[in-house]
Amino acid sequence: WRAPSPVWLGRATPAAAAVGSICYGDLPSQAYDTLDLIAQGGPYPYSQDGTVFSNREGVLPDERSGYYHEYTVITPGSYTRGARRIVTGEESREDYYTADHYATFDLIDYSC
Repeated sequence: WRAPSPVWLGRATPAAAAVGSICYGDLPSQAYDTLDLIAQGGPYPYSQDGTVFSNREGVLPDERSGYYHEYTVITPGSYTRGARRIVTGEESREDYYTADHYATFDLIDYSC
């Protein structure tokens, strides 16, 4: 068991207040593939997957280095990694989706 993050307790940092939410059922289908790979521990399609996400943009709640990790959500038709990612935090079910290469994030709501 882990205590809820400050986002869920209403003590969000200014950065956390900028994070939206998205229903699990509203994610693109490729995000489900990525979440499945994360749950399995890989293998991942790109060498950058699973690396530390440093939150340089400051959009996610401020946490210590190494707290967040990033994973590619494949974009059909893209010859690069594209802009879509899942960023995980250490809290249970603290998964964020970004479709615009870290400019905005949505916390994935698994209850809808």
